[in-house]
Amino acid sequence: MITIVDYQMGNLRSVQKGIERVGGQAKISSDPQEIASAEKLILPGVGAFGDAMAEIHRRNLAAPIIDFIGSNRPFLGICLGLQLLFERGFEHGEHQGLGVLAGDVVRFDLPPSYKVPHMGWNTVTKRADAPILAHASENSHFYFVHSFYVRPSDPSIIALECDYGGKFCAMVRKGNLFATQFHPEKSQTNGLQVLQAFVQINQDGKITNSEPAAS
Repeated sequence: MITIVDYQMGNLRSVQKGIERVGGQAKISSDPQEIASAEKLILPGVGAFGDAMAEIHRRNLAAPIIDFIGSNRPFLGICLGLQLLFERGFEHGEHQGLGVLAGDVVRFDLPPSYKVPHMGWNTVTKRADAPILAHASENSHFYFVHSFYVRPSDPSIIALECDYGGKFCAMVRKGNLFATQFHPEKSQTNGLQVLQAFVQINQDGKITNSEPAAS
């Protein structure tokens, strides 16, 4: 069973439906104890960094999320759920994140020919292997909607990059922590392949079977 963190800032049902479509089971919860004891955890998110952190603290969810990640159980962050893992976000001022990963979250600074937010389909390039990419083809397309991106202090955790007026981090991987800037639940077959691999991953970070990728 996968637990999806509910802090009132994510398209939770879309993520849940994506998991169910590839054969997994998922529940939505804002209960700190359920999050702390989850088998696998997804932190989704849409919205502003500071508002999200305020809501996470209001619901007493920061410590359970941090402790869960520290246990090295499989974790997936999506979009804002990636950004919140870092130390600082600079959306409408400076805000402290969960601090699980070192680095900042900054706004795109691009020529006028590039629209911000970055919205739509873009190709990603693999920088490092990750089990949740087991079913994904090289140079897959995924769906992005964001004005800010992460700048990890440790570039070795970058698993995927995307180019939008310059390269930026599209996915990180550290142990059993995986987090994407794109929305797999909105990325059709390519996104379902990522969710399928997350469903299949075990506590050792290995895919438990080799079923064909979702279509």
